[in-house]
Amino acid sequence: MTYLRLPEAEGGGDPGAVARSVFRQRGWWERYPSLAIAGTWQGLHYLITGDPWDGPHPAADVVCGGRLLTENGAEELGVDVIYLAPQRVKPAADHLAATDFRQIAGRYDPAKMAKLGVQGADDWIDKPPEAVRDRDLRTAYERLAGFFKAAADEGQAIYKAMG
Repeated sequence: MTYLRLPEAEGGGDPGAVARSVFRQRGWWERYPSLAIAGTWQGLHYLITGDPWDGPHPAADVVCGGRLLTENGAEELGVDVIYLAPQRVKPAADHLAATDFRQIAGRYDPAKMAKLGVQGADDWIDKPPEAVRDRDLRTAYERLAGFFKAAADEGQAIYKAMG
């Protein structure tokens, strides 16, 4: 998963038009402020919410929340795109700022996560927690917190691309 921060005025304010304009460009991740969290996305969502897909808001908006823009158009853009409006970015950013990683790290249980279908968790079972939880997931979480704060401070929308 790769996150992009974009001003609302981009593409005339229509999130679908923005997605078609931005994600058709070669190297789109280099043209705008972006953050790639790769295979940690669903593990992060689980740690943040306690659920592999859903969870309470605004926590759920950090990874899986938002409006899917490509339900029938992923072939056109090459990625699925989820849009998170600025009015939802701010509460998610505030949630991340108020939640230290240590508060959610206790949810890390790769065996349980694998049973629930969390992507990548099967590979984490035999690895020491400091290799995955304390390094990979913590680093991605801290980067996400900074990314969301910057987007909230600038009143930007966040677009999440998967593919």
